[in-house]
Amino acid sequence: MNPQQIFCPNLDCPARGQVGAGNISVHSQQEQRYGCNVCQSTFAASKGTLFYRLKTDAQLVIIVLTLLAHGCPRQAIVAAYGFDERTVKEWWQRAGAHCQKVHQHTVGQSQLDLQQAQADELKVKLQGGTIWLALAIMVSTRLWLGGAISPQRDRRLIQALADQIRASALCRPLLVAVDGLPSYVKAFQQAFRSKLPRLGQPGRCQWRAWAELAIVQVVKQRTAGTLTIERRMVQGGAELIQRLIQASQGQGGINTAFIERLNATFRQRLAPLARRTRCLAQQPDTLLAGMYIVGCLYNFCTYHQSLRIPLYLSQTRRRWLRRTPAIAAGLTDHCWTVRELFQFKVPPSPWTPPKRRGRPSKQTLCLVEQWGH
Repeated sequence: MNPQQIFCPNLDCPARGQVGAGNISVHSQQEQRYGCNVCQSTFAASKGTLFYRLKTDAQLVIIVLTLLAHGCPRQAIVAAYGFDERTVKEWWQRAGAHCQKVHQHTVGQSQLDLQQAQADELKVKLQGGTIWLALAIMVSTRLWLGGAISPQRDRRLIQALADQIRASALCRPLLVAVDGLPSYVKAFQQAFRSKLPRLGQPGRCQWRAWAELAIVQVVKQRTAGTLTIERRMVQGGAELIQRLIQASQGQGGINTAFIERLNATFRQRLAPLARRTRCLAQQPDTLLAGMYIVGCLYNFCTYHQSLRIPLYLSQTRRRWLRRTPAIAAGLTDHCWTVRELFQFKVPPSPWTPPKRRGRPSKQTLCLVEQWGH
């Protein structure tokens, strides 16, 4: 147990989320509990992880979730290990909620020079209906940027996906490659805008669109057994589009090949997404949990063959340095294990003093000076 790598998870603690501040001590080595010297509270070492208050052995839970995240149906897990199906579903939901927090903390709050992003949607069969799953990828690093779920393939689904891409993007030249759905153009134009301050003038803030945002569409139509592909430049000049393509994918032209390969990965690893499958998703929440589990395992725990780079030991010898999408994007420096992913603790937001009328007390001022941000 290393208290220097632990933070206080108490939301009422002024030192919450701060690592290495000297406020954490070992409360019980046998019970695996820490103590905070600021709020005088104790908490388990597994607080904030997937295994908090979980009675089953952690290694067995990791094996079950890894099998589920690589396409194994839940019924096969129940038959092989003898668990109740409701127990396996609960682990799946807990893992999905945990991976969603990890994704929002690492990818959702990162500021990346995306250069080129591609988006697409999948039609998923549910018990008694269908649902649409939209995904996005950063082409240069193959990083999964996020996804959204909606009963209809409409503007609301695309807007939710565009907002997630916008949260991860720096204000840099960006190329967005999508299919022929008309909602993409309006959604990305609305998402990639910046507020202009009024500088003391009354009225609403004005919005300014990104000057170097390029949008292209790849429209595929199959008629009489013949596939025709039309490539449209909706927004942005040809020179800007070609420069971003060369910077992000090296060669080639306008395409959506990278997001289609990511769709194939999700279909392979998530049983309800496979074509002609009988393992249907029962609820949208189950599908949402699976999307974040598979996405986080893909980003942090899976080496990507196209991302490896040569490491020359001499003029005649070299080794290939393997990388995950998260390593290529600079979000981490090593490939995570599945246990490391499920044990990752997302720190809470920094503490701020409560808003009260009147002059703050001396104790509040001392806390703000010591722990405030």
